[in-house]
Amino acid sequence: MRSFVRHIALPVLAAATLTACGSGISLDEPIEGPAWRLVQLGEEPIAPGSEAQVQFDRSSGRVSGSGGCNRISGTYTRSGATLKIGQMASTRMACPDPARGGTEAQFVSALQSTASYRLAGPGRLALLDASGRTVALLNSGGR
Repeated sequence: MRSFVRHIALPVLAAATLTACGSGISLDEPIEGPAWRLVQLGEEPIAPGSEAQVQFDRSSGRVSGSGGCNRISGTYTRSGATLKIGQMASTRMACPDPARGGTEAQFVSALQSTASYRLAGPGRLALLDASGRTVALLNSGGR
């Protein structure tokens, strides 16, 4: 019985210790695939119902989505925690809500100022500028 306990307890203890050492969120976890919905610009939360979102496509090296009024697209590169988003192109449709248009302009600016990222939890992507400040927070899925 003592041998059985030793064989079970040691791996469980080791796994618990390793889990406690970090957040359990790997920077190698891909950001590609899901649509990332904008929920915060800098320190300001985004009103529910915003259509601002982006999606990263690893195979083409492109990022695309919506600024809230217009379709946006550009290129990106990612290596470790480094994330560089190139010049963004946008359609030029009129935005009936001036506040929404302002949010769109700030979102595109935040994307272009991104220097790195961190996964702030499951389904939460923080875009950071060169000084490490969060310029945008995005959620994937229904979160």
